[in-house]
Amino acid sequence: MGYQSGEEEEGVMATDFFWSYTDEPHASRRKIILSKYPQIKQLFGPDPFASLQIAAVVLIQLWTAAFLSNASWLNILIVAYFFGSFLNNNLFLAIHELSHNLAFSTPHYNRWLGIFANLPIGVPMSVTFQKYHLEHHRYQGVDGVDMDIPSKTEAFLVRNAFTKSIWVMLQLFFYALRPLFLKPKPPGLWEFVNLIVQVGLDVGMVYVWGWKALGYLILSTFVGGGMHPMAGHFISEHYVFNRDQETYSYYGPLNLMTWNVGYHNEHHDFPRIPGKKLHRLREIAPEYYDTLDSYKSWSQVIYMYIMDTAVGPYSRMKRSLSVKTNTKSH
Repeated sequence: MGYQSGEEEEGVMATDFFWSYTDEPHASRRKIILSKYPQIKQLFGPDPFASLQIAAVVLIQLWTAAFLSNASWLNILIVAYFFGSFLNNNLFLAIHELSHNLAFSTPHYNRWLGIFANLPIGVPMSVTFQKYHLEHHRYQGVDGVDMDIPSKTEAFLVRNAFTKSIWVMLQLFFYALRPLFLKPKPPGLWEFVNLIVQVGLDVGMVYVWGWKALGYLILSTFVGGGMHPMAGHFISEHYVFNRDQETYSYYGPLNLMTWNVGYHNEHHDFPRIPGKKLHRLREIAPEYYDTLDSYKSWSQVIYMYIMDTAVGPYSRMKRSLSVKTNTKSH
């Protein structure tokens, strides 16, 4: 992979992104793997049990919110961190699955299920997430297009362990607000449907069970997206710890609760395979994945990100749109 880095010496934080002059690796690897193992296509297609799993998690989380409506705020915070955060992370990643239409063959059904999965998160995001996430796949690392990459403002402000800790705690806000500032898209009908349904649920929660019920849901989202083991996937997926690799997989127990999103190289290679089958992809073609750097602990990834003086928001691979276009033309 050809690249240029703003990092000048070992242990010193980079002053620019890692710039690649080749296309992202997943499309080419997909062709190679499929030519060798065409049976992988049998893994493509929706997961028929996804809707049942999502419904169960949504109902449990809403029931928990109602149950805690008279609890103290301290108890609500404790339950939110040690229980609700895991459920809301599960729903975040269910929405990720649905953005790839991996529950139903009909896209509209996936969109409706995404709006339903969004309910315990408290803030409407499922429809907007799909718009930007699919661009992240089509234009991975492309400057000005892939909104998964931190802004230069973030990189300028986040320079040491203290500011990186704050950034990790607030990374959901950066993740959500970054596209609105850098690449705003006009809302469509589905965004308004998402908004109306979500506001209806939030108002209904407050009316029937009070502010603490809604507070529990919001806290579950906030603490689950910050200094939390499951939130390590935000960093582990594409932050460059090895300059020759821009996507990293995680093979640990939390995959059981996160739709196997840890199989991230596998997911980018084959986004049409549902999460529950990604481990089978690795079993079929182990020589393409076992040789790549991977993680076994998301908590360790967060610790490494904060404490490594050479790693920060600039630790991402970027490429210009012209590189993407020229590669496609060949």
